[in-house]
Amino acid sequence: MNKKTAAITAVGGYVPDFVLTNKLLETMVETTDEWITTRTGIKERRILKEEGQGTSFLAIKAAEDALQKRGLDPSEIDLVLMATATPDMPVAATGTYVASQIGAVNAFSYDLQAACSSFLYGMSAAASYIESGRYKKILLIGADKMSSIIDYTDRTTCIIFGDGGGAVLFEANEEGLGLQDEHLRTDGVGRQFLKIEAGGSILPASEETVKNKQHFVFQDGKSVFKFAVSNMADVSTLIMERNGLTHEDVNWLVPHQANKRIINATANRMGLDESKVMMNIHRYGNTTSATLPLLLHDYEKQLKKGDNLIFAAFGGGFTWGSIYLKWAY
Repeated sequence: MNKKTAAITAVGGYVPDFVLTNKLLETMVETTDEWITTRTGIKERRILKEEGQGTSFLAIKAAEDALQKRGLDPSEIDLVLMATATPDMPVAATGTYVASQIGAVNAFSYDLQAACSSFLYGMSAAASYIESGRYKKILLIGADKMSSIIDYTDRTTCIIFGDGGGAVLFEANEEGLGLQDEHLRTDGVGRQFLKIEAGGSILPASEETVKNKQHFVFQDGKSVFKFAVSNMADVSTLIMERNGLTHEDVNWLVPHQANKRIINATANRMGLDESKVMMNIHRYGNTTSATLPLLLHDYEKQLKKGDNLIFAAFGGGFTWGSIYLKWAY
């Protein structure tokens, strides 16, 4: 009997209609299209503008897209795993609501938060559940409404982030495809460099914290960039070496879309040509938990069964890691 592995069998994605271009940002904050493009590679990002719609809206749309492609009855899903840094509300799990709304009536669900590494960590969790044999179909969703926590007068953050959602279905595979290896890391030193200061148990919301804009994302860009460049490249090359992969063996790098320079540095360390690097940062910016599944959604038609994919991400906390996966369809 062949070893049971966890493979991705369907991909879905969704981005809002409203396009926030660099040119439009020039009218909102002191910046230029050239400055943003040169430093980040971002040209535009999508923003969810409709009142009363949050992360769950993005997640539901992405999930429905994946299920429709697979032709799967939602009642067959065993688990809905929700990767997000922007839940609809505190305490009440967003994934639980999403599962109910898509008709996954037999699934249990919970949220997973590891900043921009949330979806990567979710892949590890989903694979473990599948490999255990206890669950057969797991829907992993990555979605974030970053516009809800961004100060659009702060040019260090407002140029970077966008809204979006992506979803993948994990099922068991006995052909040796699916998730092969992972290397996930954390370091609490990063807590000071990328955070939302208020709204948690240390500094609860108050009139003063709202007035001081402490409920928006703060980022020490230089420190985050330095850690991200070295750590994303390190784990990606490590996963290659550990599995005996050369740059010729890797078909695709699937990198978190935080900054084009970070992506290029990782690809260079891996010895990969640009044609092997998935990239959509110019269209969506950094959608946090949604970047990796949105890449799969955009590149799905170019993927072939047996392709070697290296996923890499870096996020607040700090959290980071790499996963090696063989494409299953």
